[in-house]
Amino acid sequence: MSRLRAPSGTKRTTPVTGSRRRAKLGADIALVLVGVCFVVPLLWLVLAAVDPQASYQAKVPETASLDNFRAVLTAELLFRPLANSFLLSAGTALVNVVAAVLAAYPLSRYQSRFNKPFLYTVLFGTSLPVTAIMVPVYGLFVQLHLLDSMAATIFFMATTTLPMAIWMTKNFMDSVPLELEEAAWIDGASPLVALRTIVLPLMRQGLGVVMIFVFIQAWGNFFVPFILLLSTGKQPASVSIFSFFGQHGAIAYGQLAAFSILYSVPVLVLYALVSRGMGNSFALSGAMKG
Repeated sequence: MSRLRAPSGTKRTTPVTGSRRRAKLGADIALVLVGVCFVVPLLWLVLAAVDPQASYQAKVPETASLDNFRAVLTAELLFRPLANSFLLSAGTALVNVVAAVLAAYPLSRYQSRFNKPFLYTVLFGTSLPVTAIMVPVYGLFVQLHLLDSMAATIFFMATTTLPMAIWMTKNFMDSVPLELEEAAWIDGASPLVALRTIVLPLMRQGLGVVMIFVFIQAWGNFFVPFILLLSTGKQPASVSIFSFFGQHGAIAYGQLAAFSILYSVPVLVLYALVSRGMGNSFALSGAMKG
């Protein structure tokens, strides 16, 4: 028997079953609900920032105004805390990247039976909450007279994000071919010279991703500066936000919303840099492996 053939020029279509339609509809509804959960707080933030009579309820202001932004654009409320946040975050990122490179290099280039146990220990460190160690850390800072010290706070904040930085740095370093370093060694370069002149330039995109990741984590850190920095002039923006919470539960909602928007601008810019850096780093990694 000869098989029937479809007329030329016609396309075969796969029928969409009812169960597949219901699954697609359920997925769309779930995505809409998740989107609403993110949009509603942002909607309140924008509306309250331009509402002189803002409250905890999201409502369209009767008369939009920029008075809340003018109120927070002062040295005490915004500029000095933002400068402190930048100092803490940039210092933490710099210390973290240097330590992560020095820790990831032997893990990436030298095979040892201690590599896996060390990496598993580092992985355990990523899951350890900072609140679990703040009591002994606070006692140590008191004994060493390091309370209210920006430098000491920077070094401790660097240790809290160092485990994840080591993992990320090692992954980026693994993509750099070892043959390039071996050629430098033959020419008489030491391992540190090869690291500085060969490995780091090739993984600069990855280092940028690690630095920005650590910067963002430190930028939003509230608990550590709140415990270790006592002077008002040294507190970052994540801590100075308390100034909008007055006594007896009174809250300046409009100024709080305006401050939150201005405080989020650097993070949004860095998130854009992260997405771009991640794409470039993965492209660089694939090119070197190919």
